Amino acid sequence: MQKEIFAKSLRSLFSPIAALLEDASVSEIMINGPREVFIERRGQLERTDVQFSSSAAILAALRNVAQYAGTYIDERNPILEAQLPDGSRLEAVLSPIVQDGPAVAIRRFSRSTMTLGRLIELGAMTEQVATVLQNLVVAKCNMVVAGGTGSGKTSLLNVLAGCAPEGERVLVLEDTREIQIARGHVLYMEARKPDEQGQGAITIRELFRASLRMRPDRIIVGEIRGAEAIDMLQAMVSGHGGCLSTLHASTPNDTLARLETMSMMSDLTLPLSAVRSQIGSGIDVIVQVARLADGARKLTNVTEVVGFDLSSNAYVLRDLFALRDGKLSAMPALDNYEARLTGVQR
Repeated sequence: MQKEIFAKSLRSLFSPIAALLEDASVSEIMINGPREVFIERRGQLERTDVQFSSSAAILAALRNVAQYAGTYIDERNPILEAQLPDGSRLEAVLSPIVQDGPAVAIRRFSRSTMTLGRLIELGAMTEQVATVLQNLVVAKCNMVVAGGTGSGKTSLLNVLAGCAPEGERVLVLEDTREIQIARGHVLYMEARKPDEQGQGAITIRELFRASLRMRPDRIIVGEIRGAEAIDMLQAMVSGHGGCLSTLHASTPNDTLARLETMSMMSDLTLPLSAVRSQIGSGIDVIVQVARLADGARKLTNVTEVVGFDLSSNAYVLRDLFALRDGKLSAMPALDNYEARLTGVQR
């Protein structure tokens, strides 16, 4: 009942963008103050003729969202992250951080279930890539989906998670609920921000430690953003296979460098060499995605992490697939990897 009441009041407060929120072709709505509203459609930005009556009208809608989310937004707390009733993710920032009124970005997610077949139809990957990715998930390889903002990381993570065998117990840990896996026996756990007194926060790290005692067959972290990276790596190297996550990075090498940085944020005083050893041992495959200039979202690399070479002080990576001349092509390392993967599955 509370959700229905909130949805009704939100439709009224966000009435200028109501049609955009119902348009399935719109993937993001960006409000830059009351006079500017942009959308993303098929990967391209478009300016609309939509306007709000005033900055106060936007602020009223944001306060409504904050109340539903159990948080608050004002001059002392000018940043809001919340989820709308339809699952869309909202991020808002107030002045004086931004000029010309509140800035809001609403990331919308497809209401239809994305599948490997659909990604093939959209040109994001080939049938051969889809088969290999499915086999990697079934074989419980630890995988990281990396890419820039809006590149399709979460959508791909949803699809890969759905490839896990039905007999497995899957735990999903997120800051804000975005993942919706099309399978049975999934336990969703969501972090919590502190209240007005700064109390009651539950971090991803705390969720991760709790999840390890809840008999997981597979742990999925919606996005690695900080010190929880070291907890996930330690779980990977201690026998918890099949972990999946996303992070922001432009290349496979950048992905590993970011994991290093975030692991060093933890309160564990591990030397960098130990962190690199765990990364090289724990991560099996990096799936790199990107949004191209024409707005298309494609896989650019499927890369095996062989390990970390102490003699050269570098990670050893092998591309199984790589984007060449606009086509995702199989690399020579794939043949050997598929043979080893088949052995694991048996």
